[in-house]
Amino acid sequence: MSLLRRLPRVADMPRLPLLAFRNRIVFHGVFLLLALATLLLAVTLLREEKERAYQRYAQGFEHQLQALAARLRHPSGQLALLNPQAEAEDGQTPLLLPFSTIDFDDPAKTRSAVEMSGCARDQGEGRSLCLALGSNAFAGGFVYAIGSLPAGPLQGRQPGQLLLDEVHRVRIGVQWRGQNQQWLAPFEAQSGGRFQQRGRLTGFEVPPGETQLRPARPDRDFRGWLWREGPCLADAAPSNADDCPRQTLFSLRVPVAELQQALAAPRELVWPPADLSQLRLHIELLGPQGAELFDNQAGPAHSPLTLGGLGRELQRGELLRISQQGRSVAELRGAASEPLDTLPSPWLTRLIRRLPLSQTPPPPLAEAEVLTPLGRYQLRLSGDWRSVDQALSAVATRVSWLVGAMLGAIFLAWAIITLGLMRRIARLTKRAAAVSYNMQPARIDERIGELDVADLRGRDELGILAGTLADLLSRAKLALRREQLRAEHEHDMWHAVGHEIMSPLQSLLALHPREDDPKRRYLLRMQQAVRVLYGTASPSEALAAAALNPQALDLAAFVQLIAENAADAGIAAVQLTPWQAGALPVDADEHALEDVIAHLLRNADRHRHPGTAIRMTLEQANGMAQLHVDNQGEAIPAALFDRIFDYGVSSATEGAEHRGQGLFVARSYLARMDGRIVASHLPDGVRFSISLPLRTVT
Repeated sequence: MSLLRRLPRVADMPRLPLLAFRNRIVFHGVFLLLALATLLLAVTLLREEKERAYQRYAQGFEHQLQALAARLRHPSGQLALLNPQAEAEDGQTPLLLPFSTIDFDDPAKTRSAVEMSGCARDQGEGRSLCLALGSNAFAGGFVYAIGSLPAGPLQGRQPGQLLLDEVHRVRIGVQWRGQNQQWLAPFEAQSGGRFQQRGRLTGFEVPPGETQLRPARPDRDFRGWLWREGPCLADAAPSNADDCPRQTLFSLRVPVAELQQALAAPRELVWPPADLSQLRLHIELLGPQGAELFDNQAGPAHSPLTLGGLGRELQRGELLRISQQGRSVAELRGAASEPLDTLPSPWLTRLIRRLPLSQTPPPPLAEAEVLTPLGRYQLRLSGDWRSVDQALSAVATRVSWLVGAMLGAIFLAWAIITLGLMRRIARLTKRAAAVSYNMQPARIDERIGELDVADLRGRDELGILAGTLADLLSRAKLALRREQLRAEHEHDMWHAVGHEIMSPLQSLLALHPREDDPKRRYLLRMQQAVRVLYGTASPSEALAAAALNPQALDLAAFVQLIAENAADAGIAAVQLTPWQAGALPVDADEHALEDVIAHLLRNADRHRHPGTAIRMTLEQANGMAQLHVDNQGEAIPAALFDRIFDYGVSSATEGAEHRGQGLFVARSYLARMDGRIVASHLPDGVRFSISLPLRTVT
């Protein structure tokens, strides 16, 4: 039976204080704050975006009206102003031009006038037609018809020819105010050949329905031209290049009897006529055998720029009022405001409208004027902030999915951690608290491994933790005990070794009593090393505990002595550059400093190329005495360069007898003598540099 089953269920279960649940409270609070911060961040960004959107709209509102006014000042815009009803027409009614007449006798000027005013209606298949009326009534009661189409070679009428079956001709019909007029205008070639043709369209007024000419004089007020020129409009074989279709332009000035009579009437002239929209023109270009090349009633005509098309450029909720002398000409609205329930997100739109601004702007309003041949037109553009809110709502709706996904991820993470992890941690905590509560301190060693968490085992991290907790505590106790025994054994071993070495060293020192005996120096160094390690288990602890006795020392003479005795220590070819600048007094422990230099010489000896010398150089700079030990050999590996002075770091190519402590000893001793040691690379080897402060001579 496990410990928990032996313990009472209620009496021995401790009441956990509130602080025991603080992590759980903090956890739930953090997730709640994270969700609230996400919502607050989204609302804050939305409010700032609304502020910027209002500013952009207000700044661009005036510019928008000026851009619309600039378009209306252009001849094509004036055409839309002068013909507000053009969008509803069928392409058979002439448009009022922004200039008085068209120079229809010149093809270049004719094309320029049509393109500039934009009065041409697209008839499809490369065909277009402009029916226009001059803005100046006293220029004459004429309607201009300028059409363009692809056509093959033109057949002209011969003088006196009445039958027109083999001739290209134009048939024009005018219906207005109950009157019908019709003209036949055959093509009469004047110049050019099959590649370029030009001729006059001579108009003969005929009864309605007539297809042939009668002996009569042409209408002197009717004028027309026909030009065929330019490159081929379709691929053609070289042999048929002269028969390929080319761009053909006809230009007509059609006299309308009712207009001419209105000009001659004594009463006050009203221009343009109020019933101009009822005027209908039928224009046909016929080829030989009655082939129909052009008919403005044959298909739908796409209107030029109209006020309705201009209104489609307005934003939602904007209203453009166009008036002339107090008379309303047109009212153009942007896209109709949709009801809230048809917006992408009605609740988000309402939220945006409720967001406060730093300063509530007034409703946007701008005014401008456009001058035309028929007078001034006033433009008044009013905006609606709701259009900005709705446009912002469309963008915010897409972003709201991201915010919703973030909140969903936060809730999912909270649920997974709470249900899958924290509940199990709470159970484990309660059981551990119960075991701790029922244990006596004197019996902890006996009962520390009795925590029963077998039912919390699993494949996840918490299950592994619960399953291995008891084994981990047992192994920790065993490892701790073993470490204590090892430390005690090593301490006793160092005591025994030190004691056994010190006695022979004392005997050897008695055999070499002379101070100038080189062998005595090495015996003293050995004795110093034994004292350092005597009674200390760790080399680093031994070096830290070693007692040094810094004294005044001439570094130049000391190094000279070491260089002369290096051969006796088994290090050959040690060369010292003579120091000619006198003594180098430093404060150093003689034995420790000798150990430092000896370690550097042995290290250089191991890593130099065979047959090369070890060079030693003395320098004095910045109040420091420096000793450089150079060897010619391989560079220090990059992976070890920053660690060569650490304990136990040694080259992988060295034998097992090198434990990587020589450079560690050198750095440790120098640090205790206020010195330092650094390593650097030479072009042919490695340099170790020792620096000691110069002794101040008082």
